[in-house]
Amino acid sequence: MTDEAESTGGNTDAERDHFIPIRRVDIIEALAAHDALPASEREKFRQFCRLIAAIYHHQFFVQLEQLRDDYFYFNPDRASAPHLDAETVGHAHDNLVETLVAVLREANFVTISRGEVADAHTEHHILRVSVETPMEDFRDVLFFRRGHHVEKVEVKEWYGLRKREVEVLVYDHVVLMVMIKPEDRLTPTQKKRLARAKLRPGSILIKYFQNIARPDLDMLYPNVRVVMSVFDKLFLGVPALAGGIPILLNLLPTVTVLFVVAGFYLGFGGSIEEGEEKKALAALSAIGALGGFMVRQWTKYQRQALKYHKAIADNVYFRNVSNNAGVFDYLIGAAEEQESKEALLAYYVLLTAKTPLDQPGLEREVEHFMWVTFSVEVEFEVDDALAKLEHLALLRRDGDKLSVLPLEQALPVLDREWEAFFPVPRAAVS
Repeated sequence: MTDEAESTGGNTDAERDHFIPIRRVDIIEALAAHDALPASEREKFRQFCRLIAAIYHHQFFVQLEQLRDDYFYFNPDRASAPHLDAETVGHAHDNLVETLVAVLREANFVTISRGEVADAHTEHHILRVSVETPMEDFRDVLFFRRGHHVEKVEVKEWYGLRKREVEVLVYDHVVLMVMIKPEDRLTPTQKKRLARAKLRPGSILIKYFQNIARPDLDMLYPNVRVVMSVFDKLFLGVPALAGGIPILLNLLPTVTVLFVVAGFYLGFGGSIEEGEEKKALAALSAIGALGGFMVRQWTKYQRQALKYHKAIADNVYFRNVSNNAGVFDYLIGAAEEQESKEALLAYYVLLTAKTPLDQPGLEREVEHFMWVTFSVEVEFEVDDALAKLEHLALLRRDGDKLSVLPLEQALPVLDREWEAFFPVPRAAVS
């Protein structure tokens, strides 16, 4: 993908994505059935599409194997990390990050900048839950997103007493990469915290989500902690003060009597006057009431915290697509589809154009086809698509005018490209 995909600023609904959300098979069928392609050429075009898909499938298989090999050292699902020297681990780490970021770009993911993530943390959460994450435990954190839309969501406020509808930006696909610091860079407190969260130092967590609201990005971290809002503190604290102060006021005058009576019965000397036993019993009752009240308020606090934790868990659970090594298959498949769809669309439009097109004209025609056929608005990466056709030796340039080899010439070219992946040694032939 182009360097434009490296970062995003303030995202809006008007911003178009390079991501093509239509399945490759649907695009192929729509192109093959289009009036611009003669019926006699349709089977050849389908064969052309199969060869393109096979070529990209093999190319991305190599990247998939590389990702699996490098991730072996950082997979948190392993019982223990392999003992290797720092240089080997560092080299594998750099290769993993470089390859994964490249695959994400090829799948038309874009990086969510640190500024955008920070801004998202200050926005109103749909779940009305405040969270904190000990970022000092992480070596680095990377967010990537693909596709976005705006949803209207009903938000409850003041514990359901008030409801209002708000518009939120929702990312269709989100990939999170969390690199945990190695053990020698962690403090004892950090090690204990990671151990409680069952996160291994030096490991790398990779998570794939779908339909994540922008303000909820910070809920995707692996060791997120619920923080009570000011309203929650007031809601729980004010009744505690209102109920606890009267009990304390009633308890204070009888505390000394309680100690005197206790000392008398424990044999520490002294005497007790008539009626002091009743006051001591009253003090014990007051202490019991205060203890019960404190337990009840603590239970309310814990119940509210558990309620928020459940809301976060439900929100993440139903939006989680895959984790760690399993993410690679999704991403490789997505990258393979995106790359082949771009090549097919560019080739078809140039093949069936009535007059030679220049680069802006090709971009307009592809975007027009996607809108008319699928009602999808995309920003077609024409530079990237032309580079693919040029790499496959299918593109011809005449100044700024573009054309492609006809199908009868293109098929042998692609066939030779495919055979080049599996060269047969001369000894084997003879």
